[in-house]
Parts: sequence; structure tokens; C-alpha cells
Amino acid sequence: MATHPPAPIPPSAGPATLVAVVGATGTGKSDLSLDIAERLVAAGRPAEVVNADAMQLYRGMDIGTAKLPPAERRGIPHHQLDVLEVTDDASVAAYQRAARADIDAILERGGTAVLVGGSGLYVSSVLFDFSFPARDDAVRARLEAELEASSPRALYDRLKEVDPAAAAAIGQHNGRRIVRALEVVELTGAPLSGTLPDAPVPWRPATVLRLGIPRPDLVERLDARVERMWAAGLLDEVGALAENGLREGTTAARAIGYAQALAELDGHSTREEAIAEAQSLTRRYARRQVSWFKRYADAIDVDPLNADSVQAALHAVLD
Repeated sequence: MATHPPAPIPPSAGPATLVAVVGATGTGKSDLSLDIAERLVAAGRPAEVVNADAMQLYRGMDIGTAKLPPAERRGIPHHQLDVLEVTDDASVAAYQRAARADIDAILERGGTAVLVGGSGLYVSSVLFDFSFPARDDAVRARLEAELEASSPRALYDRLKEVDPAAAAAIGQHNGRRIVRALEVVELTGAPLSGTLPDAPVPWRPATVLRLGIPRPDLVERLDARVERMWAAGLLDEVGALAENGLREGTTAARAIGYAQALAELDGHSTREEAIAEAQSLTRRYARRQVSWFKRYADAIDVDPLNADSVQAALHAVLD
């Protein structure tokens, strides 16, 4: 949610021991992360993947998050997948602790950790040192009650007045994060976007690969991806998750694709309307992701559609 540009991440001496593969949804992060890990293993250097996609933390949310099934992980160990139930709240602070513990353990085993995902705040919480503002259950409950009584847009408009930078980063549809930002403002008297230092300190040396695709190509890929989700059985997946409490989840139920599939299951929208809305929200989310990762000053840009660009990225990690 912060909008301050992260400080450049100093290069490590010799081959990287922490690699981050970041970028918008649909840019091929998972494939590149596995290519990197395989090359490292072939060179005699163990490698393991640490997920940094917030929705892939949820058990059973597979199709709508494009989560790689175990059979497609090429034998590479993966961490921070399927660690939450759909009724659980996802917490960046908890994720930061768990992901860093996984990375520390990988490095202690003599391996390279490959952090991969497009959830900007989750990625940044690992790469950079920052703490999270205090919480107040009473303030949170009151704001959540307001959210239920009105709409995310009403609270979003309020956030725009007190913290326009955070509002722009969050967007008007993520009620939970809007509530959190307003909670911080109320407790601290300062905007959430001002709670981080102007120059965040890197947690440890890392090599960051930033994937990017020209906007027209990305839009085409994203729209097709949403259609494939429905064709692959997203509605059945959501129906099964609903039996396990998906509707009661404050985070999982609002995930793009899942919220629209629930609306279709409940008869509030047609399939065509659900798909169109999921496509629109996915395109909007991708724009925010691109904007977020532009702030990574020393990231190596990679065009996943260009073989030479991919090879250059591999060399940057392996050499």
C-alpha cells in the first residue's frame, strides 16, 4: 500500500542466493522461476521457490489463481502454497515472517531462494525492511461494520481524502485493504503511505527480475486466461469452496474470479457478465501491478516473449 520507491537492491557478490521474479499477472513468472530453479539445480546449486501471490496462499484456490499443480513443479520444492483456509484472513505481516523463515532455511541448506509472485506488498514485505503499524480490534470492527452497511466505494472516497496515494494503490474494490488503511490513519494520525521510510532498506541482497509484456499483448493474454479459468472448471471449484465457507472469508471471497463465480452461482449474474467483470478487474489489477513494480529501481527488465531477453535474465542469475 505504500507508494515510496524502494531503494535499489545492492547486487550480491557472485551468484544470487535470493532471486525475485515479479510482474503483472499473466506474464509467465511461474515458468521463468522454474527455468531458473532447474538451471541452478543442473549446475549443482539447490533451488527452492517461495510463493508471493496472496491468493495462492489459500488451499483449494487453484484454477482461479493459476496455481501450478504439484505435477507441473518439475520437482522443485515450493513454499507458501496452500497454507490458509478460505475462511482465514491473509495477513502481510504473517506472510512476511513465514516467507522470510522459509528463505532463511533455504539459504542455510546452501540453496537459492526464488521468490515469485505479483502481489506487490507481499513481495516488498520480504525484500525490504519495514514494520507494520499497530492494530486496534475495536476500530477495525467499526470500520468493517461501516463497510458492510455502505460499500467499498464509500470508504474508498473517504480514503482518497486522507491518503490519496494509498487509495490509488489499493483501488476502490478491495474493501478489506481500504479498511486497513483507514484504521492506520485513525490510529496514527498519518497516512498509511507515509508509514514507510522514503528509502526502504533491503532485507538482504537480491536479484530482481521484472517481467513485462506490451499492454496490447498482455490484455489479450489476460482476457483469454479468464475464459480458460471458466472452461477449466472454476465454477465447480468455487462451488466446492463455498461448501467450506468461502462466502464467510473476508479475503478469499473477494478474489478476482472467485467473487464473480460466486455471483454466477448465486444467480446474481450470467456467465457472460461474470467473465466480463473478471476480465475487466484483472486488466485493472495488472495496471496496478505494473505501476507498483516500476518502483523497483535496480530490477532487471525481462520480456518473456523474447528468447534473448530471457536468456540474459538467466545469465544474470546464474553467472
